[in-house]
Amino acid sequence: MDKTKLEEHIVKKWYVGFLRDYPNGKMTQETFYQMYQILFPGGSTEKFCYHVFRTFDTDHNGYIDFVEFLLAINITSSGTPEEKLKWVFKLYDVDGNGTISQNEMTKVVQSMYDMLAPEESKTDERANEKAKEVFQQLDLNGDLVLSEDEFVKGCMMNESLKSLLTGLVVDNNQSEVKER
Repeated sequence: MDKTKLEEHIVKKWYVGFLRDYPNGKMTQETFYQMYQILFPGGSTEKFCYHVFRTFDTDHNGYIDFVEFLLAINITSSGTPEEKLKWVFKLYDVDGNGTISQNEMTKVVQSMYDMLAPEESKTDERANEKAKEVFQQLDLNGDLVLSEDEFVKGCMMNESLKSLLTGLVVDNNQSEVKER
């Protein structure tokens, strides 16, 4: 509770549900992937799941425990735009080096297109174009990488990018959390 904006009874409900679904207290990448397959039955979810799982698994031990799960749910559902953008930054920082290259952004965008529109052709081309467009808007110093600060500040100053990128994060509200 100290690390989230959630009330005790909500945390307890999430905990009971988490243990019901993952009795050993560990959500593996495979179970995470299976969950996304249910949510996006026609899409190719494996690559996108890898990126999201990597971002949730903050200690990089190969599974998501309850604390990691709760922190991710908290940020993605009730975090400020800045918190959500910092989370999205980690999603795009594929190699974890603290910067995003255009190639990393293209990989993540491609994984989204594969999941959301697998039947469309030329998704590789569209992903590359979208990443290039975002980079042109955010990479103001022209060094071909985005730092977290550059990414967050750039998105906060650009309403369409802020909406697009924070809209990728599931936007639940407290009442939905209570129903878990």
